[in-house]
Amino acid sequence: MTITNEQARWFNQTFEQLVQNVELAIRGKSDVIRLALACMLSEGHMLLEDNPGTGKTVLARAIANTVQGTHSRIQFTPDLLPSDVTGVEIFDQSIRQFSFQTGPIFATVVLADEINRASPKTQSALLEAMEEGRVTVGKQTHNIGKPFMVIATQNPIEQAGTYRLPEAQLDRFLMKSSIGYPDHDTTMQLMSQAANRDRAASVAPVITAEAVQQMATFANDVYVEQSILAYISHLATESRRHSHVKLGLSMRGCLAYARAAKTWAISKGRNMVIPDDIKDLAIPIMSHRILLNAEAQFSGVTTERVIDDLMSSVAAPVERMATV
Repeated sequence: MTITNEQARWFNQTFEQLVQNVELAIRGKSDVIRLALACMLSEGHMLLEDNPGTGKTVLARAIANTVQGTHSRIQFTPDLLPSDVTGVEIFDQSIRQFSFQTGPIFATVVLADEINRASPKTQSALLEAMEEGRVTVGKQTHNIGKPFMVIATQNPIEQAGTYRLPEAQLDRFLMKSSIGYPDHDTTMQLMSQAANRDRAASVAPVITAEAVQQMATFANDVYVEQSILAYISHLATESRRHSHVKLGLSMRGCLAYARAAKTWAISKGRNMVIPDDIKDLAIPIMSHRILLNAEAQFSGVTTERVIDDLMSSVAAPVERMATV
């Protein structure tokens, strides 16, 4: 069922309130905040590749507080075990049976800090949770609940002692982005408020977790014209054919693209997706899903350049679509 114009306007107004609320903690970064919130409302997960000290933990906590949810932070290290993420069964002497003690993955927003520093075995502990919203310990399956989003980070500078994320795991992140350093004016403002060392703590809830689920339902019902779906399909096909590309956009990536475009459209107050939504999300959706071949990497070709080539070479739909 397609949503109405009134529902789209309510979504837009609520979305803007969420952005403004998170901005109380993360100043001057509305673009990445919009992407992170769109990621949550698309029921997806986000990968942040950024330098230390840019506010990744603050972003995760501010989002959790904004939606009246819980937050946890997992510092990934080489000795981290899968049970340190998912939880473990402990024998309870009082009742003489095993009981499940939940791990930090059971939260609304989970910050997986420096995910590439843990072993592949521990990284894989996230996969079932990210894909299906549940974990299996022993013979029991435990649902994490909704809303649920993993914000994973990796340091692009220090690669010693890290484990490269496999393509199958990267593909499970809906978007990839970075916060980056603030501009001069924002830096000055933050330094003048240096006494406030926990800006996320002052972020009050704007909506409930139930309202977040209602917004996710609305986003899922946004109308997508067939020409838009064809546009995504052509981009995926051309990404696989590109001379610099070893691995292009997967089918999971196409589904993620369509899902994220719906949320992006309704965040703008529209009940339908337009070509500009696809263009806006090109780099966040495709940058971590396109693998360059060895020759391209040696020549200094970047993924962003390949994406620019794709957006230039694949024609976008030009017909004006009527509002549904």
